[in-house]
Amino acid sequence: MKKSVIIMLALPLLVFAQVNRDTSFTIRSAYEKVRKDYPFVKPAEIDSQGVKIFKDIVYYTDGERKLKLDLFMPESADAKLPLIVIVHGGGWRSGHKEMEHPIASRLSGKNYITATVEYRLSTEALYPAAILDVKRAICQLKKNPEIYKIDTTKIVVMGMSAGGQIAAMAELTDGVEKFSVDGCSINAAAIIDIDGVFDMTTPSESGKDTIPSKPSAAKQWLGFTYRDKPDLWVEASPLRYVDSTSPPMLFINSSLPRFHAGRDEAIDILNEHGIYSEVHTIENTPHPFWLFHPWQERVVDWIDGFLKKTLN
Repeated sequence: MKKSVIIMLALPLLVFAQVNRDTSFTIRSAYEKVRKDYPFVKPAEIDSQGVKIFKDIVYYTDGERKLKLDLFMPESADAKLPLIVIVHGGGWRSGHKEMEHPIASRLSGKNYITATVEYRLSTEALYPAAILDVKRAICQLKKNPEIYKIDTTKIVVMGMSAGGQIAAMAELTDGVEKFSVDGCSINAAAIIDIDGVFDMTTPSESGKDTIPSKPSAAKQWLGFTYRDKPDLWVEASPLRYVDSTSPPMLFINSSLPRFHAGRDEAIDILNEHGIYSEVHTIENTPHPFWLFHPWQERVVDWIDGFLKKTLN
């Protein structure tokens, strides 16, 4: 059966800001690394069956710099639907919104509006810029629920790796002045963290900066080592903000313990307050498992199942 796809492009920009991009993390580079140990995997591709794609919607302008998002919508959408905002990974330094198009398209096919968001990486702007950018993207979408058919009571923030940490921070810091964006409140109905670290102070993150000439990705983003400014690393940890007002959370993890940091402690706090959570850890998987078949299908099914429980 021939797939139908409608791609709607934003108007071309007349002026482009120069951005120093780190292209070290791409689907191709991840695949070349992963397939050495997992020769059966294949990069996931966009499933555009029955999905409309709106590319490069500008959600924020700062001088010549324009930040964009891509929106996926079921062609058959005739009522407002839940919105899943997807934040890509890449160590706060690399990666791009198009990497998450395959999973965004598959989730949209299950009757969600999905958006993959561009944000400023550490080569352009340090913490907390990325968190504020994601907040801006969500707030802009919330201002246009009729255009994008969004049910603003059912907004989900989801991120992968560094994007998981950013997505969680975007929601959990609602009401924290340092992270305020034009008084907009996200008020998300759920958080989905895919192998994103919840506790930045864990030794696997904070203990890397032993060689000044080789700063860790987190140091390059935060601007200081843990030794130099530990309070900043605590401040950037989603775990710090988990409390009785937090929404339900879904954690989907690889088999690498490093990316589980803070997860169990967050769940303990949620349990204390009777807030629902789920954990799925896939045995014998590399870190960027969500980018590849056969794992992406399982991830999509878990997300859909979790949201059917929590949003309804």
